[in-house]
Amino acid sequence: MSEPNTGFDVVVLGGGSGGYATALRAAQLGMSVALIEKDKLGGTCLHRGCIPTKALLHAGEVADAAREAEHFGVQATFNGIDMKAVNSYKDGVVSKLYKGLQGLVKSRKITYIEGSGRLVAPTAVEVAGTRYEGRNVVLATGSYSKSLPGLEVDGERVITSEHALTLDTVPGSAVVLGGGVIGCEFASAWKSFGVDVTIVEALPRLLAVEDEQSSKSLERAFRKRGIKFKTGKPFEGVERTDSGVRVAIAGGETIDADLLLVAVGRGPVTDGLGYDEQGVRLERGFVITDERLRTGVPNLYAVGDIVPGLQLAHRGFQQGIFVAEEIAGQNPAVIDEMGIPRVTYCEPEVASMGLTEAQAREKYGDKVETVSYDLTGNGKSQILRTQGFVKLVRAPEGPVVGIHMVGARVSELIGEAQLIYNWEAYPADVASLVHGHPTQTEALGEAHLALAGKPLHVH
Repeated sequence: MSEPNTGFDVVVLGGGSGGYATALRAAQLGMSVALIEKDKLGGTCLHRGCIPTKALLHAGEVADAAREAEHFGVQATFNGIDMKAVNSYKDGVVSKLYKGLQGLVKSRKITYIEGSGRLVAPTAVEVAGTRYEGRNVVLATGSYSKSLPGLEVDGERVITSEHALTLDTVPGSAVVLGGGVIGCEFASAWKSFGVDVTIVEALPRLLAVEDEQSSKSLERAFRKRGIKFKTGKPFEGVERTDSGVRVAIAGGETIDADLLLVAVGRGPVTDGLGYDEQGVRLERGFVITDERLRTGVPNLYAVGDIVPGLQLAHRGFQQGIFVAEEIAGQNPAVIDEMGIPRVTYCEPEVASMGLTEAQAREKYGDKVETVSYDLTGNGKSQILRTQGFVKLVRAPEGPVVGIHMVGARVSELIGEAQLIYNWEAYPADVASLVHGHPTQTEALGEAHLALAGKPLHVH
């Protein structure tokens, strides 16, 4: 074994969203940093998650625009999908961001170590026989695509999202196992590419963690698009056939397709990395921390998907910044998990902040107020030919505690929604703001006008 490498203020194990954000902020604060990554800097989000999937979804949006061009008086023809060209576009986006991130890490004088790391002491990580000591260690090893017990992923006919991102042909048909964010996004993109898609979900509705009204609106939109789904139907098994797969679900029903995409969530990457041996408490593989992301082992922190909660890149970013500032003694404000934006980038998009109506009623009682503003009355939404709504949930005589939106491009409204929730705004506070016309942000303004008791474009 090599001599220990000493002198780092912070050693970060994992170079994904949470890990590299920790490293960049710590370096910015004047600390010496070692960043260890076994694969590529940027992690799942940049290379196998957020960025490439949204590129696929945008390619699908372009395909749909070509199909529907005549509705706008534009003469165009749709001749099909060239997956090799789509992948070239997608990979080009990833490559540009990857190069930029590499340059950023280098410019901050961060010591970047390629290789698989293992926690060998509370303040030491070993990589290929070399020990890297840090006065503080941050665990940020990310997540992996889960499967179900007995469901073998072969990477050809039974695949995960990672495999789906590298397909070089468009399947004729697909079953998507899981109606959460990943499942709905791939179902949406594939339908735009011309795939016959069926979603299988054991829970009673798609996007079951969202407000029920959002789920129902998405289901109506998916039916209109021809995306089939079976909710309340647990998966029972799959067999390979000459042409693909046959999926069995509850009730004796079977579905034949070219392939099965397993999208049943993501699990924490913590097994075999020495965490438990160093006293880190794990539950179902997740690292248990307090609200300040401390593991309970002195000077040992955890961020990102290995910490129970929303598995979102932007949550990891913020946690990484938080931990770096915590180590620097800046005493940052604790992150409110409900104040983290949630977006599903299917067509139509689903975006939300804060509490669902059901959660709010459970917390505050029956005097909770709600209002829904239909995008039918929004000029920009009509220009875009999209349908949906903005729904507000208000605590009794109090601030807005939940914002739920469905429609094309509503992800771009989540910034204002985040401010409304996190600044504990009252309906009248937002109603007094001037929203540009014609924009979809007017829908947020109109909903707050209505909740403030002075509806304008609302019947």
